[in-house]
Amino acid sequence: MKSVSLAVTMPLLLLVACGRAEPVEDLPSQDELAAAANAAAAKAMAAAKADTPASRNYVNVERGYSFTFPEGWQKDNASSNADGAVYQDPGAGADVRVFWQKNDGDQTLQQLVQTVNEGSEGVSGDFVGDHEYRGTANDGEGNNVALRLMKQPDGSLVSATFVYPEMLSEQYQAMAEKTLDSLKIFAPKAQTAEGSAVPAAADNTAR
Repeated sequence: MKSVSLAVTMPLLLLVACGRAEPVEDLPSQDELAAAANAAAAKAMAAAKADTPASRNYVNVERGYSFTFPEGWQKDNASSNADGAVYQDPGAGADVRVFWQKNDGDQTLQQLVQTVNEGSEGVSGDFVGDHEYRGTANDGEGNNVALRLMKQPDGSLVSATFVYPEMLSEQYQAMAEKTLDSLKIFAPKAQTAEGSAVPAAADNTAR
């Protein structure tokens, strides 16, 4: 029994001895220990948040396209569906809409752009090759519209519109261009091997 008691108390004796070897005034106070623990916890939380940022990427594998919406914007679930999504700036009445649509009449991109012209005011823009159009317009209600249309190889169309109040053009114009630049198209899931698509490897230009 004595040997067992000695084995149990030996670590405590060593701990006490070590504690006595260090001057009392050099030991950190309880407040200092708590502050150090809080600082370490805050640092760990910040590192974890940096390692796992909230994704701003919208990827529609079924329809074959993706885009990145502005930071802080919120998805409008009521206006979004399997063909696309709407994201809104909760404070300024701006939104971005990206949708896929079937091209039943196999219209050319020029014909599709003409349809857009008929529904908006002051549409102007340029064709980028045979499969892309970039333009601007006014919706007649005091809003500017930045537009990007991309025709997929199967003839379907992906349209992206960034709508913002005309009076806030200075604030939103560059943001609209950057957001529309992020739109990329790739092979829809149904047209890929094993029914899967890899957006990151897709070219941004339809052929």
